Amino acid sequence: MSTIFTLFMVLIMIASILLIIVIMAQNPKGGGLSGTFGGTSSAQFGVQRTNDFMEKATWTLGIIIVALILLSVILTAKPVQTFQQTAPAKKEAPAPQTAPATNNPATAPVQTPAAPAK
Repeated sequence: MSTIFTLFMVLIMIASILLIIVIMAQNPKGGGLSGTFGGTSSAQFGVQRTNDFMEKATWTLGIIIVALILLSVILTAKPVQTFQQTAPAKKEAPAPQTAPATNNPATAPVQTPAAPAK
């Protein structure tokens, strides 16, 4: 079970690092990686494709991370025991062991007379 959890953690870490790299390559003003390939105008050939790729890569990696986290929780979770509405069965006490009957009056139980009613 822990190997599955470890596998999910490694995949989540790899996807997170890739997401960080993709986000750091972007420029908040639209230049980013596309600015190094021919200016800041998004109307030039290839520049719009780079912006689209970066945006799609960001969304895809984010979705992959969320999906891996949910799968790891579902697949590695311990099952929860449900409570039953019926009362649990009571354990019966073991029957007391009795000594074998003998004709010896010394071992017979002594009965006390009942007190008279007043």
